[in-house]
Amino acid sequence: MAQRLALRRLLLLAPRGTPSSAFGTSAGRASTFNVQDGSDFQDRVVNSPKPVVVDFHAQWCGPCKILGPRLEKMVAKQEGKVVMAKVDIDDHTDLAIEYEVSAVPTVLAMKNGDVVDKFVGIKDEDQLEAFLKKLIGA
Repeated sequence: MAQRLALRRLLLLAPRGTPSSAFGTSAGRASTFNVQDGSDFQDRVVNSPKPVVVDFHAQWCGPCKILGPRLEKMVAKQEGKVVMAKVDIDDHTDLAIEYEVSAVPTVLAMKNGDVVDKFVGIKDEDQLEAFLKKLIGA
């Protein structure tokens, strides 16, 4: 619990817009960010000029640990045409309720602030590529 609180404080103290690579993850993932709060979600997801993939996940979710990196990799391949927001349902229960997330992982495709597509569970890379191409209109 103390470790989780320390991590939360670290993330809250990080400057907004800090790419995930600043936390030691691999470069090229700047198209992925962790949602900090409802206001951040509104600014960076709902008001985004680009399509957004929203990954609702949890630390304790095994399938989320498989899907998350796979989805990040596929989003990075889209070369900036789409961004990915990661929402931990334990930290942001209000967003999970608002977007009717009843199981994790749940992934939403959002365009112009509206949910245009959604899936629950794990997908392989071909399925994720088709999901992303549909979202960006390729």
